Amino acid sequence: MERRPAGTIGRAGRQGRLKVHQISRPGFLRAIGAAMIAAAVAMPAAAQQPAAGGSSPTMDAIRARGTLICGVNTGLAGFAQPDSQGVWRGFDVDYCRAVAIALFNDPDKVRYVPTTAQNRFTALQSGEVDMLARNTTWTLSRDTSLGFDFPAITFYDGQGFMVKASLGVRSASELNGATICVQPGTTTEQNLTDWARANRIQFQPVVIERLEEVVNAYLAGRCDAYTTDVSGLAATRSVQPRPAEHVILPDVISKEPLGPAVRHGDQRFADLVRWIHFGLVTAEELGLTSQNIGQAAGDARPDVQRLIGRTGDLGRMLGVDNAFMVNIVTRLGNYGQMFERSLTPIGIQRGPNALWPAAGGLQYAPPFR
Repeated sequence: MERRPAGTIGRAGRQGRLKVHQISRPGFLRAIGAAMIAAAVAMPAAAQQPAAGGSSPTMDAIRARGTLICGVNTGLAGFAQPDSQGVWRGFDVDYCRAVAIALFNDPDKVRYVPTTAQNRFTALQSGEVDMLARNTTWTLSRDTSLGFDFPAITFYDGQGFMVKASLGVRSASELNGATICVQPGTTTEQNLTDWARANRIQFQPVVIERLEEVVNAYLAGRCDAYTTDVSGLAATRSVQPRPAEHVILPDVISKEPLGPAVRHGDQRFADLVRWIHFGLVTAEELGLTSQNIGQAAGDARPDVQRLIGRTGDLGRMLGVDNAFMVNIVTRLGNYGQMFERSLTPIGIQRGPNALWPAAGGLQYAPPFR
């Protein structure tokens, strides 16, 4: 199909399109009350080890309940989506499973709560979920006024645009006058407005809350472009009957550092989630995989001996078994294996999520000691 000149996506030919939907935002700030649990509840013998000091109301509550409650996406290929048997799988899901392994030595002791872009924060604030592992961007306001901690950046991303190939658009600068589908209550919505203002781009937003509905609106032609994190665009394109009919434009208009979120006020739990991620990265740095970590006891490298819990007493400092990283890597693999299992098949390359300095990426773990 003939390519349109730049800046020519106007309102012509849009008669009969449905009106733009603006969904109201709920108040995100909700009072958070947490009763301190008086004494730690015993965990199964396979995962039990006394804490080296300090307490964690969240970890105590999880152990007493016997299940980690994890807020995830309602369904995003590669990150969090139930398979045909209803089993949740994906890159974010693996972080939930890793926490369950650290606490119970059992990856299945997780209850997944699907959350939308709008209700995910109130779910965490209110205690409905213990943690979010839901492609959520770390920002100053979320880290402060919403009362969250972001223990680690598990995926470096950026916002982009996807259009149908038939539109002939090759750059975001050609979207002047376009209708653009976007979810509310996200950094995506504000980034879109900021980018358009800075570049003097006029656009008509189609604002829809639920992911599946905004994707369906784009596919049905209610908007010319769909904008979200590039990883989300790749996930959406990968599940289409003819992925080649959709083009992810080369423009990246923001920084989107994604990672799990927990509530302020429980530093011990935040530390656990943080060092699980760093442990996964360290395992990849050291060449430890799900296939060989079981034989790592004979590896003389001090870094290996600390990671597998034979020296350093590091797990106990976090309130879990010293062998917690052996248990996690045995079942889930290292960071690279998790990435390759869930994200490589949908066309996402390591890019900035490669190891530093070996592969020139940004994933880098502080010393595991």
